[in-house]
Amino acid sequence: MNVLLDERLSVHSDRERVFEQRAERICDDLQYQGYSIQPACLPVDILTALQEQVRTLDANEFFRAGIGRNTQHHTNDFVRSDKVCWMTGETPTGKAWLDWAEALRVAINRRLFMGLFSFESHYAWYQAGAYYKRHYDAFRGQTNRVLSVVVYLNSDWAADDGGELVLYKDAEDREGLRVTPLAGTLVVFLSEEFPHEVLPAKRDRLSIAGWYRVNASSSDTLDPPR
Repeated sequence: MNVLLDERLSVHSDRERVFEQRAERICDDLQYQGYSIQPACLPVDILTALQEQVRTLDANEFFRAGIGRNTQHHTNDFVRSDKVCWMTGETPTGKAWLDWAEALRVAINRRLFMGLFSFESHYAWYQAGAYYKRHYDAFRGQTNRVLSVVVYLNSDWAADDGGELVLYKDAEDREGLRVTPLAGTLVVFLSEEFPHEVLPAKRDRLSIAGWYRVNASSSDTLDPPR
């Protein structure tokens, strides 16, 4: 009994140590370059559960993604053609993912004092040929989305399958940094600083997109609104 308990404590300790190391690398990258790309970052058990869940979702649970927020929200096939399904903590899988994201929020705030207050995320389904043209996730001075997060869910992605995320360093950059959407890879970047796009893929591409936000609530406005 004690041996089994010791083994469980050791596994838990190892998991915490790995998370702390990964969080430290992410914080270092954010501090010095504003973005971080971490292959095989998500714990295998959480990644596997997310892969299983997204593949069992009914197509009707996804809806066409739009641009803008609140009254300005609308669909625009010229800009993006993916479909999304918002995530909640109502299932064990959703809770495990949101707990992991919450631990990362705490780690980033502790190290970088960013004041991250809340997190929202959805599954993103890019069918073959779907795309999201160059855009920002937030605009300066609007204090909405502060830090963008992407996690990829396709385990068997080949280099010629396409679907790369292209992260541009600024508005003038035309080359960009391409990220292959391979399962478990985590991308984190400052939402106001980096324009980016998703290139068309030759087959279905599955991922999670998320955003850490600050609390911009006022006496007459609740933020985040959803």
